[in-house]
Amino acid sequence: MMSVIVPEDIGRAADGRAAGGQRSARRPPSKRAMMSHWTGWGQWLALITMTVDHITRYLLPNSWDAGWASSSIGRIAFPLFSAMVAWHGLFNTRSPLRYAKRILIIGLVAQLPYMTMPRDGFQLNICFTLAAGLAAGILLRDLVFRNQVFRNQVFRDLSINDRAFQPFSSHHRPLDQSRIASTPKGLAIASLVMLGVAWWVLGDWVEYGHQGLVMIPLYMLAFAGVAGSDADRFTGLAAAASALPVLLNAGLMNSSEMAKGFTVATTLTLVLLAAGAWRWVPRVIYAMPRRLWLAWYPGHFAVIALLLHWPS
Repeated sequence: MMSVIVPEDIGRAADGRAAGGQRSARRPPSKRAMMSHWTGWGQWLALITMTVDHITRYLLPNSWDAGWASSSIGRIAFPLFSAMVAWHGLFNTRSPLRYAKRILIIGLVAQLPYMTMPRDGFQLNICFTLAAGLAAGILLRDLVFRNQVFRNQVFRDLSINDRAFQPFSSHHRPLDQSRIASTPKGLAIASLVMLGVAWWVLGDWVEYGHQGLVMIPLYMLAFAGVAGSDADRFTGLAAAASALPVLLNAGLMNSSEMAKGFTVATTLTLVLLAAGAWRWVPRVIYAMPRRLWLAWYPGHFAVIALLLHWPS
């Protein structure tokens, strides 16, 4: 797991001075900021469950028989991290690819202590999985957004929230439809083929493999679908259909029944939050310190490596 970076667009204070010289009242949080309150709690839960997983897996002796903790509590972390990256990449950052680069930098820093963990063969840590998944999700989003035929036949017919898939403009306004050039069909097909090849090759080298790489794109599809649905029966079914792939993928990620159950339950909870349960989630009481959030993933692996290999 990893400490992803919270985009800069969420929850900034809006104090300023009014035209008459009086300090204006603090603006109420926007709907988008309120929709993201769950990510503040998610940060704490993700770090705690990830740490429990790694301590159980790498430090506790087998005689303690604590594998149940890794197969239960530990299975919450990856779907939670993936959901936060997908959510921020979809709704809360102006530059998703730069966001992916920052995740990749954390992965590069953490790779050396990560390689000292006991495992069979070489493997890239979870940051590479998340960064690649986010980049793939953004590429697919851009291809879909530029293909007017696809948008008309799928997004409108299924009532999926196509605004969620619009790239940000510099002023947070939807881009002018007439100024966006459609992607040529040949280029779109070539991009999809290259994306498929990259997924097939990279899946053998990253943590959580092929299922892990598609988690973020499938989350983005689900979030766009359920966040844009209304009370109409047909659109509700379409929203449920958009969430089905990520739930099926979550069920394929683990071998034990306990691990599958926790992974699917976590994923379902996050989809329900996107569908409207966010309204009942208050702002986190104590926000995660940014430096702690950024340093925890490489730092906790460094500590585990020292405890594993310190001369006795």
